[in-house]
Amino acid sequence: MVLRFYVANVLAPLAEALAAAAALVARVAHGRSLSAELERVDRDPQDGSRAALADLCYGTLRRYGRSQAIVAALSRRAGATDPLVEALLWCSFYALESGRYAEYTVVDQAARACMALQRGGAKGYVNALLRNFLRARAGLEARLGGDAIAQHWHPKWWIERLQAAYPSTWQQVLAAGNTHPPMCLRVNVRRASPQAYAERLAAEGIAAHRVGPQAWLLEKPVPVDRLPGFAQGEVSVQDAGAQRAAGLLGLQAGQRVLDACAAPGGKSAHILESADVALTALDADATRCATVERDQERLGLKAHVRAADCTALAAWWDGMVFERILADVPCSASGVARRHPDIKWLRREADLAAFAARQGRILDALWRTLAPGGKLLYVTCSVFPEENGAVVDAFTARTPGAYRAPLPDGAAAQLLPSPEHDGFFFALLEKPV
Repeated sequence: MVLRFYVANVLAPLAEALAAAAALVARVAHGRSLSAELERVDRDPQDGSRAALADLCYGTLRRYGRSQAIVAALSRRAGATDPLVEALLWCSFYALESGRYAEYTVVDQAARACMALQRGGAKGYVNALLRNFLRARAGLEARLGGDAIAQHWHPKWWIERLQAAYPSTWQQVLAAGNTHPPMCLRVNVRRASPQAYAERLAAEGIAAHRVGPQAWLLEKPVPVDRLPGFAQGEVSVQDAGAQRAAGLLGLQAGQRVLDACAAPGGKSAHILESADVALTALDADATRCATVERDQERLGLKAHVRAADCTALAAWWDGMVFERILADVPCSASGVARRHPDIKWLRREADLAAFAARQGRILDALWRTLAPGGKLLYVTCSVFPEENGAVVDAFTARTPGAYRAPLPDGAAAQLLPSPEHDGFFFALLEKPV
């Protein structure tokens, strides 16, 4: 509390934000989730400006590897200093390179942030390193050019796997993962037509263009409270790639449908907006199930939402089969790393095999609940083949009669991150009659 009082009442806003961001980034570097840490800040109004803090954290974490390489190039103490001081330097490098602040302001405010972090003895070191960076910037870029991690802002193993999987496009995939994510809307066709909603956006001065049947991509992100009709359930925020799922299921009125890994609920809501089906939405996390229910209430929709592990059939399944199943399985989330840049800190190469094993278990369990002639849509937000085609191929090889059908929209199974959408994989499995 003493530290917070000092920050709020003595330091300028940038120093306050740098100190808070450094503390948060240091926790992420030691294994904490960025989303969880920011949620904690949201619950604590004493932690200052959320917008400035989020910008510093996201910007710093997107530059995975670059800031560490800069410190290593400029300081003999790299990796041996206090974790909070290291994190403050990373955040300060982002602030310098963002163009949002004058250079002298960042240097001065970073030194002041040392006091807020109770690291007053590091003021001289931080000041000298940042000034050295500004003086040596041109030559430093040449030195970092041969460092793949510093150049592409991703872990070495991640870079190498993408090089192997996408020999001609791996650099574009990495570059997309370092950008700000697009903001896409899904119009709730039960309450508004896509074209009519576009006219309402235009009337509010919000520029957008259509990228799907119900999808409008905004030129610039806006707060949701600026979106006309959001509170009334006329529209949701959902990536254009994620919106592909509902259309691939071939939904028809009266079907029993299962969304096996439903939270945060965007795909469940899209299913209910698309057809009059009986939907069961499962998620292993009861708190996230509550989020699904709140969103459906806003949209005027209703699914049977249950907190359950979809592989533990005895805990939730009544024995009645489903005509359609959506299995949006837990994965590395490598296709949405620009939305969750801490993933690049937290994931390990060995995690891919663990995810693939879990994904296989989910498919094996859900297949038992699928009706003869039914369809199961397997979805990940991953760009790694080990979690995608390899899992599906292994499943069809060990499962008699399981058939991987062509996707009805004719597009590729793997969507790579682009300016219009995140990275997703889709495979449609059919069960023989």
